[in-house]
Amino acid sequence: MRLLHAVVCIALVVASAAATAASPRPRVIVSTDAGGTDYDDLQSLVHLLVHADAIEIEGLVSSPYGPGRARHIHDVIDVYARDHAALRRHCASYPEPEALRRMTVQGAVDSANAAGYAAATDGSRHIAACAHRDDPRPLWVLVWGGIDDLAQSLHDDPAILPKLRVYFIGGPNKKWSPTAYDYLVREHPGLWMIEANSTYRGWFVGGDQSDPWGNDSFVAERVAGRGGLGDYFATGIAFRGETRSQLKMGDSPSLAYLLHGRPDDPRHASWGGSFVRAWDRDRLVWRRVPTAADVVETFRVVELVLDSPTVASPALVATLDLDGQPCSGTRDANGAWHFWFCPKESKEWRIAITSDDPAINGSVGSFRSEPPSAERRSQSSARFPNWWTDDPNPEVAEGPHQGAKTVSRWRHEFLQDFADRFDRCRP
Repeated sequence: MRLLHAVVCIALVVASAAATAASPRPRVIVSTDAGGTDYDDLQSLVHLLVHADAIEIEGLVSSPYGPGRARHIHDVIDVYARDHAALRRHCASYPEPEALRRMTVQGAVDSANAAGYAAATDGSRHIAACAHRDDPRPLWVLVWGGIDDLAQSLHDDPAILPKLRVYFIGGPNKKWSPTAYDYLVREHPGLWMIEANSTYRGWFVGGDQSDPWGNDSFVAERVAGRGGLGDYFATGIAFRGETRSQLKMGDSPSLAYLLHGRPDDPRHASWGGSFVRAWDRDRLVWRRVPTAADVVETFRVVELVLDSPTVASPALVATLDLDGQPCSGTRDANGAWHFWFCPKESKEWRIAITSDDPAINGSVGSFRSEPPSAERRSQSSARFPNWWTDDPNPEVAEGPHQGAKTVSRWRHEFLQDFADRFDRCRP
């Protein structure tokens, strides 16, 4: 019986490998804030490069928010170059380091203004140029940071929309680009997009965390000492003055979604999670400072509008502090201040406004964010036929993180696959 089971398993693996080999590799652009607000983008770039034979990378875009720039992407490519010969011995499809350098471009360095778009960038132009290539395959845009360059590209060239398939690691990233996100909601509801606000957390939360699968033990036992990329992942990533070796890789589910599953059907099980049709994506507008009685859906975009009788002046500035996150205010033609933000988790929030405008300076308030009601999340939006989001079923949540078990259930499989890739990097 054991022999039969082994034969069946081998047959399934061979069949899966044959199907993968017969399928065209997916075209991929990654938009990342690597070097910016977190270290996990650098880890996910390593994950991307050791799997670069399974996809066709067409662009690496440095996008906001934060100090991350294209040079941080180049730093990881430089490490990949040291392992390139070893990787090519396993598969000739690994791209040349110089080819990756040529397709690495700088996107926006600041979040978009209230309109959700500003001026074209090398990043937004590169997305559009790739979408216009004569290729029947869709173009997958994996957004690991702000979504501003994608919004700019669609604003400048909306004809590219049918070619795009977007997997957006939302949640904390969404809070950095609420106006660009709102622009996509307003003007491009037909966009095919997976909005993973919490599902991605299953990559490092939940699942089997025992040795050697723990976030610390896996790196020490299965990554360190495996080529330049393995050592870089284990000891070479610094963030805020500290070496970061704990496995996080919160952006990797977007790539894993293309490696294992059925990418054309977000409901299907995959290493990158499974999703449900999204409900309405409309933003909430408050025209007064919120109080403790106010409740907003977690991950919903909020616009706070405050009138002011103060004479308008370009010298006047205002900043809203949302539990440590600064949100710059803009003033419209009627003198009203506009602040945009997005609560990234369910909790009580406090806001405080600092401004040269005495009418709003010193304003303080609070509100609470909660998961969507069962009624709201059960109503798939007819306006967004191709928009997908986290599965709210409590059975697939990891603690407060909706949908995370649809990723964490595969922890052995995707980490074993990752470890096997590092073995390719050995000299």
